[in-house]
Amino acid sequence: MTKQKLRKFEIKEGRSADIVQENIAQLKRIFPEAFTETGLDFTVLRQLLGDAKVLNEGEEKFGLNWKGKKQARQIGLLPSYGTLLPCPQESVDWDKTQNLFIEGDNLEALKLLRRSYANKVKMIYIDPPYNTGKEFIYPDNFTEGLEAYLDYTGQRGGDGWNISKEERETTGRKHSTWLSMMLPRLRLARDLLREDGVIFISIDGNEQAHLKDICDEIFVEENFIGAFIKQSKVGGGSDTKHIVIEHEYILCYAKEISILFDFFQKYDESYLKRYRESDMRGRYFWDTFARPGLRNPIRYDVAAPDGEIISGEWIRSEERFYEDLKSGDIRFQRKKDGKWSIQFKQRLNENGKKPRSLLSETGGTIEGKESFVSLFNNAKIFHYPKAPKLIKYLISIINVSNRDIILDFFAGSCTTADAVMQLNAEDGGKRRYIMVQLPEKVEDEKSDAYRAGYKNIAEIGKERIRRAARKIQKENPDYKGDCGFKVFKLASSNIKLWNPDAHDIEQSILDYQDNLVAGRSEEDVLYELLLKRGIDLAAPIAERQIAGKNVYNIGHGKIFACLDDSFDKACLEELAAGIVAWREEAAQAGGAESILDTQIVFKDAAFGGDDVVKSNIVAALTQSGIKEQHIRSL
Repeated sequence: MTKQKLRKFEIKEGRSADIVQENIAQLKRIFPEAFTETGLDFTVLRQLLGDAKVLNEGEEKFGLNWKGKKQARQIGLLPSYGTLLPCPQESVDWDKTQNLFIEGDNLEALKLLRRSYANKVKMIYIDPPYNTGKEFIYPDNFTEGLEAYLDYTGQRGGDGWNISKEERETTGRKHSTWLSMMLPRLRLARDLLREDGVIFISIDGNEQAHLKDICDEIFVEENFIGAFIKQSKVGGGSDTKHIVIEHEYILCYAKEISILFDFFQKYDESYLKRYRESDMRGRYFWDTFARPGLRNPIRYDVAAPDGEIISGEWIRSEERFYEDLKSGDIRFQRKKDGKWSIQFKQRLNENGKKPRSLLSETGGTIEGKESFVSLFNNAKIFHYPKAPKLIKYLISIINVSNRDIILDFFAGSCTTADAVMQLNAEDGGKRRYIMVQLPEKVEDEKSDAYRAGYKNIAEIGKERIRRAARKIQKENPDYKGDCGFKVFKLASSNIKLWNPDAHDIEQSILDYQDNLVAGRSEEDVLYELLLKRGIDLAAPIAERQIAGKNVYNIGHGKIFACLDDSFDKACLEELAAGIVAWREEAAQAGGAESILDTQIVFKDAAFGGDDVVKSNIVAALTQSGIKEQHIRSL
């Protein structure tokens, strides 16, 4: 028998997708002539993109630039060597829920989510920290295995900062720091959006203009839908010198505006009262063409029933005017002064009305606080939470429905999760959410949050979801929808990085024979496999005993894994046959297409270095139709 080997689950596969290589591959497919034997010729690429001034390298360019922009862009391109560890004990309805809560830095989390959720998120809402002149807690120095993140969150000790105390007081005052924090996150967010997806970003006046500039760059200016101006408070004082600020902004971008459906806001009863009449085409009211001061681009003369010629500026072409007159959609009415009034049927759009840019009834600061403290027995645990009413409104105007995913990677108190559950309970929807929140420490020991036992913001967010779910279920006893969530925590990969001791290479090799991190569970490894293979984190994992070994079926047959510590020749045939049979079951249940690329994974150390055992298991599986390159060890 020909000697066969399992393909090694290499260290590079223990990290997130290599974004740079993916970008290069896509460019090469579109612009092959821009590539030479030595790599990409940027001059040729610019010419292919229509840059007629490509040779004038010294000229200034339009756009927002700042010190650190290149580094910020590069940080977003670096792969993550982390993983997400499952935490069933902190979750609700772990086995059934489709909702996710990820505790950890959102930049690393977005990188890890990219493989599984690229082009799958319908809506993103974020309320990032505003640049108020205070320090930021997103140092973005995670180039060496999440070292800075682990230090910051207390997982490695230290005071949690990678900048000095003196720098803390000034770092956040620079626009560049805030923009460098936002740039890589927004680039990754765009990758996650569906082609018909939309992102909403809450922001105040300090960075609104700059945020607009970098969003125009990332999402393309043509995909800018508009800016909502949201009333955040009414009356009261202000810490600004000249004007009491009562509003903030919500910037709205589409990923691809050309395929986006129109936005519609649901009607309220007072609005519908105008549409008193109806015909075969629906409800309407009679409206007038001409109003004082109204100017329209089309001018022509029309004849009234008595022959009087009426000259005017019209909102419809002459051709359409007479068509509507003939169909009864336009009429002439005598006014009390004897003059003619020309009216048309203003029809009701059954989908709804266009939303207005000024938001005054979607919940401000007070409503956000009231909604939050009502869940926490009036304790002031979190400052300035958004109102669920606002998020529900945004969800409704872009028609997020079915099993669409809503992402919030500055989750805070998790208002977004609360809003999604409320809306699902109201209309029976099955919308899903993904929340991401850094475990930012609650450092004020005198605060209500600290005294209540909450040591970081992520703990507050998780508890808010639990309490909101209980409230929804109590108020809607017949509702059987998803009020659970799976918790995952950012950590270093389960697969050891090769980092030999230069003074004892032999021992380093021996230590690396089992290249999984000590103390990690099989479930930890399974979810890293799921994550790195681009499978939804909510996908089911089934377990079955085959040949005395635990075998896991991930995502209805997308991955089969056996993480046993040892194999022998006697069990191989039965093990392989059992996996193949289970694969066939999955094919019949979910369709063959779903498992064409089934992966089979074993622990490399389980073979004890015996190539014969490896060859036998590979042969047994390939003979049943499984591709050899899809049989791997880690």
